[in-house]
Amino acid sequence: MQRRAARLAAVQALYQWEQSGGGAAAIIREFTEHRMGKTVDGMELPSADTKLFADLVQGAVGHVAELDDMIAGVLTEDWSIERLESILRAVLRCGAYELAHRPDIPPKVAISEYLAVADAFLGEPETRLANGVLDQLAHALRPSEMGEARGGPAASR
Repeated sequence: MQRRAARLAAVQALYQWEQSGGGAAAIIREFTEHRMGKTVDGMELPSADTKLFADLVQGAVGHVAELDDMIAGVLTEDWSIERLESILRAVLRCGAYELAHRPDIPPKVAISEYLAVADAFLGEPETRLANGVLDQLAHALRPSEMGEARGGPAASR
């Protein structure tokens, strides 16, 4: 549960980063000191894996151009990264970061976790879009872990 809470908080932090333009370090500090495991506006927020949370936020912010390029590469021609809702961009950026830069996390686990996060914030069409984008990225970035041999169907996409 602490890892899922870290992913949920990372998506919220990336949303805040995009909206406010603040630095990743300041947003990480705000979340770890004032939100995670605290009561905010009468709601008790869960404790989270702070190391995973910080890595996701720093990594996604630090690699945002690379992640956006990867995401844009699997979107259909009539969609652009800028056209997506901010919270959906945050979900996709975090998921893409895990798929590209966290080989210790199985891709199917990352996809499943971010679909749960997407479902918490978004409707069914956006969650389906997130599933399609993350699945395509996983097949392209980690084909052997997605059950494909190199040179298989994902390599020809």
